[in-house]
Amino acid sequence: MLPREYVPLADHCTMGVGGPARYFVEARDEAAVLAAHEWAQARRVPIRVLGGGSNLVVADEGVEALVVKIALRGVNARLTDGAAELTAAAGEPWDDLVRDSVERGWAGLECLSGIPGLVGATPMQNVGAYGQEVGECVSNVRALDTATGRIVAFANRECRFDYRDSVFRSGEPGRYVVLSVSYRLRPGGAATVRYVDVEKALAARGIVSPTLADVRAGVLAIRRSKSMVLDPHDENRRSCGSFFTNPIIAGDAFAGVAARAGDASMPRWPLPDGRVKLSAAWLIERAGFTRGLTDGPVGLSTRHSLAVVAHDNARAKDVLLFARRLQSAVEQRFGVRLTPEPVLWGTIEW
Repeated sequence: MLPREYVPLADHCTMGVGGPARYFVEARDEAAVLAAHEWAQARRVPIRVLGGGSNLVVADEGVEALVVKIALRGVNARLTDGAAELTAAAGEPWDDLVRDSVERGWAGLECLSGIPGLVGATPMQNVGAYGQEVGECVSNVRALDTATGRIVAFANRECRFDYRDSVFRSGEPGRYVVLSVSYRLRPGGAATVRYVDVEKALAARGIVSPTLADVRAGVLAIRRSKSMVLDPHDENRRSCGSFFTNPIIAGDAFAGVAARAGDASMPRWPLPDGRVKLSAAWLIERAGFTRGLTDGPVGLSTRHSLAVVAHDNARAKDVLLFARRLQSAVEQRFGVRLTPEPVLWGTIEW
């Protein structure tokens, strides 16, 4: 394995900012991933795994590591015990897999349509949208354990899925390189409609009993209206999508936040454990930031106040300074601290 040196990473990330990888290699099969790990181990070089780059901000100085771009491909589908199992290599484009599941009539992923990135990223942050999370249907994750050099498998409960989190992201970040993911789906199952925006989109089309394809079409339309699908012609294309997760606060803290908001219509979603999820986008807007607001070479999306957008000549430093400004304003206004959703590489302090 002969990695390239000083490869610019901005071209590999949807945000389009950041410096080079000290070493860079593209892995098209599992043998290449193992070889990259061995190469890095022998030279005591850290490994960083790059997928679609849609949830990543790289420091302007780059990253002193071997960046392994995952390009493993392959999909296997089978019916077993009345369920359907769809297994995909980590480098498969995520939305292609969702479309495949919908076309087969296998329910479970339809609301996750249009999310950019690759399959391998989905269990990392328990990707979710419009009422579904992959943690609901992941049955198995195969990964390289960089601590032992062995390939291991995780059942669903071992992944420790939580809101935008898993053992792969916060449990032991960087330890596991996802190689493939299996999803257990429902053949002939009903489409999931749990989200108000999806309900409205279906009602506007006069659809009472939606199919999987109806829900997928509705979700894609919603995401396009918010510049949340990859489109090279979209003025908001250089972003990581939602830059912050929706904050989850203790139930007994909600009254204080509501009082500071002074607005009975503040969006909130009570959770089974007594905590309350809030809308990060709503908090940002009520803290004084409007869609389309710019601050030098960065700003908010013109269509979604949760997306930080990089414009011409933007640097990673500019993106992070603006994001910290949003975070600080929300904390001062509501006493709620927003958590960044993208992975941050290099000498980036948050």
